[in-house]
Amino acid sequence: MAEAQEVQLHDAQVHDQPGTVALSAREFTALEERVLKAVELLKRERQARTEAETRAAEAEARVEKADTQLRENEAAADELRKEVSSLRSERNEVKQRVERLLGQLDALEL
Repeated sequence: MAEAQEVQLHDAQVHDQPGTVALSAREFTALEERVLKAVELLKRERQARTEAETRAAEAEARVEKADTQLRENEAAADELRKEVSSLRSERNEVKQRVERLLGQLDALEL
């Protein structure tokens, strides 16, 4: 009970001082709890932000690696297209030579 009187006396003194706010012990405890909850929320949000930034950096690295690999694959595909085109040209030349030889053989048989 003496504690309650002290709080009341302190509250009365605080009210007399300009620019101060009087809080009861219950109000102060509630304010303290809200501040602690806000601090915990801030900690969780900072941790979530850090984790999200880490995941974003990892995803960006994977995208960059995939982009590099895609460019390499495109270059290899271009080389393969050129090789296929070259082989087709060579095949056509061989086909023409074989047809010419067959024509010459036919001419010899006459």
